[in-house]
Amino acid sequence: MRLRNALSSLIILVAISFLCTGVKCEDPYRFFTWKITYGDVHPLGVKQQGILINGQFPGPLIEAVTNDNLIISVYNYLTEPFLISWNGLQQRRNSWQDGVYGTNCPIPPGKNFTYVLQVKDQIGSFFYFPSLGMQKAAGGFGSIIIRSRPRIPVPFPPPSGDFSILVGDWFKTDHHELKRILDNGHDLPFPHGLLINGRGWNAVTFTVDQGKTYRFRISNVGLKTSINFRIQGHKMKLVEVEGSHTLQNTFSSLDIHLGQSYSVLVTTNQPAKDYYIAVSTRFTRRMLTTTSILHYSNSCNSVSGPVPPGPTLDIASSLYQARTIRWNLTASGPRPNPQGSYHYGFIKPTRTIMLANSAPFINGKQRYAVNSVSYVAPDTPLKLADYYNIPGVFSVGSIPTKPTRSKAYLQTSVMGANFHEYVEIVFQNWENSVQSWHVDGYSFFVVGFGTGQWTPASRGYYNLRDTVSRCTTQVYPRSWTAVYMALDNVGMWNIRSENWARQYLGQQFYLRVYTPSKSWRDEYPIPKNALLCGRARGRHARLF
Repeated sequence: MRLRNALSSLIILVAISFLCTGVKCEDPYRFFTWKITYGDVHPLGVKQQGILINGQFPGPLIEAVTNDNLIISVYNYLTEPFLISWNGLQQRRNSWQDGVYGTNCPIPPGKNFTYVLQVKDQIGSFFYFPSLGMQKAAGGFGSIIIRSRPRIPVPFPPPSGDFSILVGDWFKTDHHELKRILDNGHDLPFPHGLLINGRGWNAVTFTVDQGKTYRFRISNVGLKTSINFRIQGHKMKLVEVEGSHTLQNTFSSLDIHLGQSYSVLVTTNQPAKDYYIAVSTRFTRRMLTTTSILHYSNSCNSVSGPVPPGPTLDIASSLYQARTIRWNLTASGPRPNPQGSYHYGFIKPTRTIMLANSAPFINGKQRYAVNSVSYVAPDTPLKLADYYNIPGVFSVGSIPTKPTRSKAYLQTSVMGANFHEYVEIVFQNWENSVQSWHVDGYSFFVVGFGTGQWTPASRGYYNLRDTVSRCTTQVYPRSWTAVYMALDNVGMWNIRSENWARQYLGQQFYLRVYTPSKSWRDEYPIPKNALLCGRARGRHARLF
């Protein structure tokens, strides 16, 4: 009896120990409550109706550590539906939280929704933004920083400060009017100006101490144009691109295309005075420029002299710069090992997907297309239709995997793919403008850039050793960009142009990464608080 009691006590102690260990090892939670409202903003000196988060324009910074759980309660006080998406957060096994209309019902006016997401196995610099209509043109965007866990080495000393910079083009026109312009079959006009952290010319100051090193995280949150970023009299050491530590090359200016994020170190080793931080449009015949101020704390002199000029239409220098951005293979990522658990260049892709953008007129109106298909949103989010087996919402295979010479047409385009495939995606651009492509739910390896038409022989020019892994890539005019991507994240994922007018008018589609398994190991079930709309209205989310 005593032996049995002793064994029972031991079992209970082991069980309690196991449970306590489990609680202790659970990743931390960070809670946010956001109130989405309209408010007056004056970024270019003209009063406009902006979209504010907790009264802020831009919205509040999200700071997290690898694997943190983020609980973000969003209350919509607008008079229109609202959704937030998280540019670059991979939503591992959880496309339910992606925040685009293909996966989520919008938050109705006067209602709220709580996002429950984890920054699983990620580090780096990203941003969030409103994903419905043209709401991005009114604000509602903000920076996301995911820091490494304390014991994971970072390949540079801790900087003396960390600044987030949101740059992008801006229209004085109300976002509802911009939407009407697009709905009437026209492209957007040229932007009215550029903003740095929601402000115009010299309206933002970054204060630094002389002789120290600072980190600047720069994201292009604009709608239409690539930008060039530079700091008067200072060099920038590139250290991170969208979650990948890079070789630490030094630049005097950086091209940052739509939707992209970069992290640089700047050493304040110049005479004590104020300097311009300059941003200008890239590849536009009419150049827009704006500035902010790098202020040395011991400075007695304000900025002076001309704003440092930036490059304009030259493609070759931008292409050269893109090819120099390489992965730091000796640095740790979010885990205590060199970045990645496999080498992308040693794996043969299972298939090639080629995506060609175009700008057709359909039914007399300007549209944009991928492989001749211009996306139209259905009445029910694709993810819900897939989960509830609702017929007639979409059809897998409704977009070809290669360009066609067929006439462009409207379609709710969904491409099928299998879990654990390893694919080569070629973005082919026959237009005269720079394209910027983003893939939700993933990072991919940018293996090659080239001019003209991609062919299988182009693979001979791929970088299969140390190309960077990221979630957004540019495609130069009449050129191609090739990426490798491991389909290791089940779900319904948006692949889109980051030029927001092109995205709105059809240059996007969804990739359905499928497995017949119903295991939580592969994909989380529908959230208990999921909003249900369209043909999913009246159905039930899970109860436990």
